[in-house]
Amino acid sequence: MGLKEVLIIIPAYNEEKNINKVLDKLEEPEISNIADILVMNDASSDNTNWMVKDRHHAVVTHVFNLGYGSALQLGYKYAIRCNYRYVIQMDADGQHDACNVPEIYKALKTVYNGTYPDIVLGSRFLKGSTPYKTSFLKDIAYAIFRRIIYMATGRKIMDPTTGLQGLSRRAVLYYSKYSNFDERYPDANMITGMILKGYNVVEIPAVMHMREHGKSMHSGLRPVGYMFHMFLSIVGVIVRQQSEKRRAKKERGGANDER
Repeated sequence: MGLKEVLIIIPAYNEEKNINKVLDKLEEPEISNIADILVMNDASSDNTNWMVKDRHHAVVTHVFNLGYGSALQLGYKYAIRCNYRYVIQMDADGQHDACNVPEIYKALKTVYNGTYPDIVLGSRFLKGSTPYKTSFLKDIAYAIFRRIIYMATGRKIMDPTTGLQGLSRRAVLYYSKYSNFDERYPDANMITGMILKGYNVVEIPAVMHMREHGKSMHSGLRPVGYMFHMFLSIVGVIVRQQSEKRRAKKERGGANDER
């Protein structure tokens, strides 16, 4: 059973040059008093696993590299089994400043639009966010994703691909179930689907930095393939959600006819 309300999940793949700095900040009392740490070591070939274990944090190590989404989903299952109330997910490369954790935690416990949030997004592109430089290709992708989400949901989400998120237990429970979470690229597609399903999604300003060591999983020409995959994935989410609504409406109609 979780000793604290919050579990911080950190997917990590060959992050030995970054992980200690991240853990240094997370071990400060302001954060360590409210949160436990779980590092999902996705079959790193460097010393990531041993560095985390030396600091006595929970670590799950995959024998094979399963990818970012699979690492997160296994972390969600861990959080549910250990009875944590909230999850905050952040990257191991130092881009997500630890100062965001208390702010996300505070947002998760604040009422927005009549209810508590299910998902709190740490955004790079809101007033109050620190300046963050992105590539031309990524700017195009963000603009496309924002537009699609707005057309589908009526919501303006400025940073639809942020990996810095806080989740309520309700959202974590949904994500932890089989086929409810994209194992490869759980980004704008998941946010779109959750809004359409009626989950309360909130966006707050965040402090983020550029990666100091190693390569991002979206480096080089990968953003092109990612953008194409994510576009199709978002469209697929919208189509499935509309189909589910039609099916539910039809079932309700059939039930009424039987009466």
